[in-house]
Amino acid sequence: MEKNSEVIHLHHGSGGEHMTKLLNEVIFKILKNDVLEVRHDGAFLDVQGSLAFSTDSYVISPIFFKGGNIGELAVNGTVNDLAMCGAVPKYLSLALIIEEGFGLEEFIQIIKSVKKAADKANVKIVTGDTKVVERGKGDKIYINTSGIGVIHEKANIKAQNIKENDVIIINGAIASHGMAIMSEREGLEFDSDILSDTTNLNHTVVDLITQFGDKIHFLRDATRGGLASVLHEISAEINLGISLLEENIKVENQVKSACELLGLDPLYVANEGIFVCVAAPEIKDEVLRILQKANPKASEIGFVTAEHPSKIIIESAFGGKRVVNPLVGEQLPRIC
Repeated sequence: MEKNSEVIHLHHGSGGEHMTKLLNEVIFKILKNDVLEVRHDGAFLDVQGSLAFSTDSYVISPIFFKGGNIGELAVNGTVNDLAMCGAVPKYLSLALIIEEGFGLEEFIQIIKSVKKAADKANVKIVTGDTKVVERGKGDKIYINTSGIGVIHEKANIKAQNIKENDVIIINGAIASHGMAIMSEREGLEFDSDILSDTTNLNHTVVDLITQFGDKIHFLRDATRGGLASVLHEISAEINLGISLLEENIKVENQVKSACELLGLDPLYVANEGIFVCVAAPEIKDEVLRILQKANPKASEIGFVTAEHPSKIIIESAFGGKRVVNPLVGEQLPRIC
């Protein structure tokens, strides 16, 4: 890139010389792989087996936050959606909508984060698109990623597989991502930083499915709307209830403090590295053992019941019970 090209201009999306330099000297250079190097209008893929396909768009604000940025979030989000289908993610597309005036150094940092996250998840960025919009008609940068994964031969991930007495397990402490974003927006300071939990989950999911096959009945990542919203989606779809133990749902102390300060319930706060696993009760100890190797705060939080269909009931450490209602309205805008 030319030395005076410190920000993105409209001509970087015009299809001419400046766009070619942006592609060659930033995007293709950083994301280089054998499929992308063909540089065609699409990607030529050699894929065998049943496929899962997912797409998601990322409009988060701020785009840089403690623990990550929009680039790795865009990779991890689509990788995780594929993993929740019981698929092994293979290929991603990357579409960028950049606002005129966006800093080139920030853009390069985001693309490097895309590369780092893709390598960690063992996926390739194989095609994409770049558009530049006029100043004031975007918000720095938006990203869309679409992904293809091969369904694991032992996977059978469907809500219809969930049965009464199935256990509900999560892989770590909740609400870190949403509160990391809110802390940045509100300028809150705590004794220790609240970090986003954004990460890829596909390797862990593959381990679970490889070992337990169709005894893993259902998977879902708890992103927008948090843990409570995912559980309501599950309960409504299967017309069974869910009983939770509040003391088993882990929340980091600084995250809990931030939620209290802002009047938020951690159950409804977004995550980017937490998933819900609904499994046959006879494998719960082994599932927990695998998850706790990666995160000691993985825990069994409840079970499926026929006693209160389509309702979520949570029991406190003191034995009191309350209904967990569906989220009304938008608690945390633009967390992904």
